[in-house]
Amino acid sequence: MHTDTLTRETHQGKRHQSAEEWKLEQGWDAFQLALIDHTGDDWSDAEPVIETKSPKVDADAVFAEEGKGWTGYVEWEKYPEKKKLGHEILVAHKFPPPPEFQLGPIPNTNPVLEGVRWKLWHTTVGGALKTIPDQSWKTVLEEKHPDMLHLLQFPYNGEAPKRLVTSKTITPTELHFVRNHGGIPTIDPADWELEIDGLVKNPQKFNLEQLKTLFPKITKTCTLQCSGTRRIEQIALYAGEGDEMINAPWAEGAISNAVYTGVSLKHVIKHCGGLVDGGKHLELFGIDTYFKQNEIFNYSVSVPWSKVKLNEVLLCWEMNGKPLPKIHGAPVRALVMGYIGARSTKWLYRIKALSRPTRAPVQSREYLYFNQQVGKHNQRPIDGINIQEMPVSSALMSPLNKQVIIHNGSIECKGWAYSGGGRWPERVELSADGGFSWYAVPPKNLSEKHRFAWRTWEFSLPVEVEGWIEIVVRCWDNSLNTQPLEVRSAWNWSLHVTSSCHRIKVYSVNKKRELTKQRLRQFREYNEPFVPITVPTDFPQMAWEDYDRFFEETQPRDVQSDYDDSEMEQD
Repeated sequence: MHTDTLTRETHQGKRHQSAEEWKLEQGWDAFQLALIDHTGDDWSDAEPVIETKSPKVDADAVFAEEGKGWTGYVEWEKYPEKKKLGHEILVAHKFPPPPEFQLGPIPNTNPVLEGVRWKLWHTTVGGALKTIPDQSWKTVLEEKHPDMLHLLQFPYNGEAPKRLVTSKTITPTELHFVRNHGGIPTIDPADWELEIDGLVKNPQKFNLEQLKTLFPKITKTCTLQCSGTRRIEQIALYAGEGDEMINAPWAEGAISNAVYTGVSLKHVIKHCGGLVDGGKHLELFGIDTYFKQNEIFNYSVSVPWSKVKLNEVLLCWEMNGKPLPKIHGAPVRALVMGYIGARSTKWLYRIKALSRPTRAPVQSREYLYFNQQVGKHNQRPIDGINIQEMPVSSALMSPLNKQVIIHNGSIECKGWAYSGGGRWPERVELSADGGFSWYAVPPKNLSEKHRFAWRTWEFSLPVEVEGWIEIVVRCWDNSLNTQPLEVRSAWNWSLHVTSSCHRIKVYSVNKKRELTKQRLRQFREYNEPFVPITVPTDFPQMAWEDYDRFFEETQPRDVQSDYDDSEMEQD
């Protein structure tokens, strides 16, 4: 534990405050601060972790590839003994803690975070999982745009830079954000099959050709959004839960819009005779391996039948007119329209009908929205609202936060707006004064409406004020839902759903003003850069004769005495 006081000695033997202590005092390295307990309990004698012996296992045999043509797939859910053995291997090893990226600086690297623990969990279990971290990264480099921002190398989490997020209303596949929970498997489409079991009348299996020929084909434009979108704003306000994968530091690009082709899950379930014996939920299994508290799972979530029967859950094999790429779930993924992206399971291989929502960790212990008094000291899964439909949200893609903008009375802005659950953005508004007065973006400046898709927009925002201003964007959907004004209203321990208005600060330089216009001309004449604005100006800002003339024509800084000089003379 870090000491309360950090000092160091100079060569003269005098003590003075160290740079480390100053950073602690300002909260810049707050993860090193000592715990203060006013109740008198002693936290210094924590019991050491007792490591157990790892069971001797032929991992290549026990955790082998599950089937022909499937690489990176270990089946856990059907083999309790295999899950137990994996658990014993994990508890017998000590793994590093998650990296600190909230109470300390976020690394200035790309990838931002490596995912060391997640890599080690895969390689320690071994077998078919051993090479998955390296293979997954290879797939990222092959299938994604070279300008992607890699927030987490493994499991891969990445978003496009802002300049590319809304460059097209339909996001190019290579720029579509990726939020993976495990490694990226490789499945031969010819060997793929989907199992439907659980509380259905006639459990069945389908191959890809059957899926394409037995059911009506559906094509939908759909936006997928991670519930962690804009998480970086919550982190900047208050730290929350900090697993590097579950709580990756997403910015405004964890949302994308694509065209998907597949079939309705409703039709598939009806083909199996429908639900029986109180079946009300469908559990969607992906073949990627997921870890939680030293337990091992196949990734799974569930969606209610009430959602499925509206034809709002598709089984898709095509994205933007081409076969799904591996990184986006090939050969078949689920598309749960209007819900958080985590419900749209990739690398789908099994659907199980249940009487109640799954207890899988991603559904029951994660993606929960907590009251602001819930945290590490009292957190329980039952205290969080299970996140399904995304609320209305929006974000500015341009200009960038803290950017200097020279303009002639208006600033060019662009961004996205979205609302989940089949609602759509009806109005987008911007403010240049922190949210006091608002301008509506003209309808012609918004992209086309779709029930399950975002609307991109652009607008020339009137700005007369100079200096630092705060630009704010908000959206109203067709149900007249809108966004809370401040991120404080959206903050929650799990750092999900940053639904508040997006705010950026920019430095406004209005060239319509004559003095500003003249000063900018001087910067060019003196060949001096204008940015960064923190660098002091190196040329004279006015001539001395102009300075003197000003004070001759106006009163000086201090008021002249009302006394006659003779009255102040001593007797």
